[in-house]
Amino acid sequence: MLIPASGMALPIIKSLGDCADYSKPIEPYIPQLTALPSNLYAAASSTTSLQHLYASTNPAISGLAFSIALFPIFLIVSEVNKNYSQVDRVWSILPTLYNAHFAIWARVNGLPTQKVDNVLAFSVIWTTRLTYNYWRKGGYQIGSEDYRWALIKKQIGQPWFFILNVLFVSSLQSVLLYAVTLPTYILLLTSRLSPTMTLLDTVFARALMVLVVVEWFADGSQWNYHAAKLSYQQTAKVPSGYTRAQLDRGFNTTGMWKYSRHPNFAAEQAIWLVLYQWACVDSHSLWNWTVGGVIAYLGVFAGSTPLTERISAGKYPEYRVYQERVGKFVPKLFGKRWDEREVEGMAATKKQ
Repeated sequence: MLIPASGMALPIIKSLGDCADYSKPIEPYIPQLTALPSNLYAAASSTTSLQHLYASTNPAISGLAFSIALFPIFLIVSEVNKNYSQVDRVWSILPTLYNAHFAIWARVNGLPTQKVDNVLAFSVIWTTRLTYNYWRKGGYQIGSEDYRWALIKKQIGQPWFFILNVLFVSSLQSVLLYAVTLPTYILLLTSRLSPTMTLLDTVFARALMVLVVVEWFADGSQWNYHAAKLSYQQTAKVPSGYTRAQLDRGFNTTGMWKYSRHPNFAAEQAIWLVLYQWACVDSHSLWNWTVGGVIAYLGVFAGSTPLTERISAGKYPEYRVYQERVGKFVPKLFGKRWDEREVEGMAATKKQ
């Protein structure tokens, strides 16, 4: 049996299974959430008091409080600017801040950090890749906004979109980016009984790194294709590595995109599933209470991907054939697959 660190900031745990029991690592600390604003106000005049408050507050609760505190900021900025990609701009940053928070909190309280350090290492690389990709696509330019928000606003109208902004865009999305990192909190808890990385821990940590590499190559393939398409449209010359038919098609069907319509989305969802499964294995549980964050994260892709594809199908005549032959996330195992020559022949016949 272990005595809680920093007084009552962590539960007494007798087994690894206790870490997966909602009634032990989270439920007793909910009152800290409501008390935190007044405690923060009382400690604001002293650095020492702030440090003590940070160390003595359950890290999952302080992380949740921060995600909630961001809501009015996102809401006000988005409504003042009529730009609803405020959360999008920090999507690649917030999960790593939360993972860093767990690692820092563990250090402050003298807890083992090997597991959370491995999560943080992966998370920093994940942030670097996603932030870079978002930047090079112009996401941080003034006025840049995800085109899907404008489309949704047009479909449902401004009054209803304001409600959507209050209930989801500026609020739940912020909490979601915190919730998806909660398996790291379970790893922090299990580290108290099992402080060193086992072989299984190492496998999970390396799997996360591999999935980020998959995302990197998927992003690169997409970027290179659209750069080639733009060059082709401007010069009428087909860049090396592509055919005229591929560029005329308008959407990428090369590399990983030949086997999955969204290989980057597939890897992204797999990343947070792997982190969750890591927490399950370490806490000796088939499932645990952090599953809600993962389900919500997957739900974002389940809701946004069909909208993206509907737009693509309206822009590109061959996209429906692509949908029939290539899996949305996972490659198809049965039926006709994408065959460049066959599809080009079909397009030529249709033109004739």
